[in-house]
Formats: sequence, structure tokens, C-alpha cells
Amino acid sequence: MPLYRKLPQRGFNRTRFQTDIAVVNIGKLEVLESDIVNLQTLKDAGLIRSNAKFIKLLGSGDITKSLKVEVNFVSASAAKKIETAGGSITLS
Repeated sequence: MPLYRKLPQRGFNRTRFQTDIAVVNIGKLEVLESDIVNLQTLKDAGLIRSNAKFIKLLGSGDITKSLKVEVNFVSASAAKKIETAGGSITLS
């Protein structure tokens, strides 16, 4: 067995410092019954995991409902689609 496989691996591990961000596409928001989109409503609908702490909204898909969105991060295309549908965005 080579020496580099015998020695323990030490060094930097980024898992301690990384933040997990749940990604949701605009097209998935059509299944929600309420017109408010936040962390709790997405967890209740099963669109994100129960241990998610941050949400990023992406612009894939279309939306027809007017929604009040409260998320951490929003892409430019998602913001444009929400505003054209008559909704509003609040970054938290």
C-alpha cells in the first residue's frame, strides 16, 4: 500500500463553513394554496427540506398567481416574473 494512503488525512474541511441554501423554481410555486410564500409555507408544502434555513428562488417556469414572497435570495429573472404577475418580493 502506498505511503500516502497509510497516513491520516488532515487539513481544511469546508463543510463546517458552508451554508445550505434550498433552491425553489418559480414553476413549483403554483401548487401552493396560500398567496404568501415563506420558509414555513414551503416546508409545509414539501417543496424544501425541513432543516432548510435559507431559500433561493430561481426563475425556471412560469407563474400566474400574484404572490407575496419572503425569501433570502432571488434571481433577477424570478424577481421580474413575480413582479409582472402582480406579486411582491421581500428579502429577509
